[in-house]
Amino acid sequence: MKILTPQLRWTLFGILCIAGIFNAMDRPIIAILKPDMSASFGWDDKDFGDLAFYTQVAAAVSFLFTGWLVDRLGVRRSMVAGVTAWSFAAMAHGWATTMAHVITARVGLGATEAVQTPLTIKTVATLFDPDKRSFAFGVGTAIASIGTIALPFFIPPLADAFGWRGALIFGGVGGLLALVAWLLLARGIKFNDAAEDETLDYNDDAAPYGPVLRERRTWAICIAKAISDATWWFINFWLADYYRKAYGLTTEQLAVPLAIAFAGSALGALAAGWVSTRLLERGWSVNRVRKTVMLISALLVLPLPLVLQINAFWPVAIMMGVVMAGHQGFSLSIFSTITDVVPRAKVGRVTAFGAFCGNMGGAGIVKLTGILVAGGYGFMPLFLFAAVSYLLALGWLHLLLPEIRRDGGAQPVA
Repeated sequence: MKILTPQLRWTLFGILCIAGIFNAMDRPIIAILKPDMSASFGWDDKDFGDLAFYTQVAAAVSFLFTGWLVDRLGVRRSMVAGVTAWSFAAMAHGWATTMAHVITARVGLGATEAVQTPLTIKTVATLFDPDKRSFAFGVGTAIASIGTIALPFFIPPLADAFGWRGALIFGGVGGLLALVAWLLLARGIKFNDAAEDETLDYNDDAAPYGPVLRERRTWAICIAKAISDATWWFINFWLADYYRKAYGLTTEQLAVPLAIAFAGSALGALAAGWVSTRLLERGWSVNRVRKTVMLISALLVLPLPLVLQINAFWPVAIMMGVVMAGHQGFSLSIFSTITDVVPRAKVGRVTAFGAFCGNMGGAGIVKLTGILVAGGYGFMPLFLFAAVSYLLALGWLHLLLPEIRRDGGAQPVA
């Protein structure tokens, strides 16, 4: 049996995150390709909002099963099943010739990509000690953000050379290559991804979700995800279109401002992970660390409506980067809280239910955005909601979970 050294742990996690690059880029890619796809199918803003809605709902519903699946299959088999499924779903776009085909491919992609989030959280809980998990989440999010940072630079020329279908196929091929590399390195490793202490587990081995849904901690986390992730998906699907409408940017001109936004996302994740780890090492309580980072992150998003009052474009682009940093700091703290308070054997399920709620929040806001923009109401109502969404999410979390403690959560790996 191969020894799971610290270096090998980080290498395996890094390759999982590289696969996550292709996972993360597959959904927002249609925001960049919107003009090309609209020209092929005659879409308007409402049609685009509907397509994003179908993708989000498919992912949300799938999360109800993928968390249970990851908990049952474990890290290795979940990696194989998940990456294979979403890679082929991404490549299926290459044969889409009608709107129905595109919707089918997007639904399939949304459903299969839902494995990535619980798989990542499960892997972190399996490979790393509790005090290292925040930093691991930060590194993982930053690596995944590389794809979204690079996306606006290489997708337009790729679409010019091979069409929008070829650009979408690219993501699937990349995911499969990452899977092969991970399997080669993971050969001979036995992952300790079962329940570490049955007395800490919820007594629901025969029923995937019943007792988990009766847990106050589950609802504290998952409603906070629904409120905060709505803003994340709104920005992912509609920021490019906002730049086009407000500033008249072409697809090629979107590259730098979108890269700034997603670079902010990566830096926010790294900073939140690093700060959380340092504060825990200095003796801060888990509760104080998580909620302090969430509060600072929420305050970074609060000025968002000011972008509509600023006439200069580049300050707006930088502000959007700050907003994305705020989201990732908040999201990382929620994921870290899951590994703090949930037994390792149920981490996948609670994470997946949180992602279900987050994607349903996203589904609602992307559809509403299409209706409001097509109806001439603009982006102001959406920016106002986004500005306060993280403070609302933190308030809810604190109401249901006044004290975050690790005494019932995933324990260190042996």
